[in-house]
Amino acid sequence: MQQARDAAAEKAREHTGVIMENKKKAVAAAAAVIEYIAAEEDALRVQSVAGAMPAPVAGAAGPVKLWGISGRQAQMQMRNMMQMRAFK
Repeated sequence: MQQARDAAAEKAREHTGVIMENKKKAVAAAAAVIEYIAAEEDALRVQSVAGAMPAPVAGAAGPVKLWGISGRQAQMQMRNMMQMRAFK
C-alpha cells in the first residue's frame, strides 16, 4: 500500500514539474509577444514622426516613341483587314 502511495506521489511531482515547465514556457511566450507589440508600436511612432517628410516623387517615364507606336498600329490594322478578308 505504501509503495502505491509513493508511486502516486512521484507521479504527481512529475506532473507538477511538467505543468511548471509549461507555465514557464507560456510566460516566456507571453513576454515575447508583449515585447514584439511594444517594438511595433515604437516603429509606428517613429514612422509617424518621419511621416512629416514628403514622399519621394517617382521619376518621369521615358520618351514616347511615336514611330514605333505608328508602326505597330499599322501592322495591327493590316492584320485586322486580312482577317475580315478585305483583301482578295
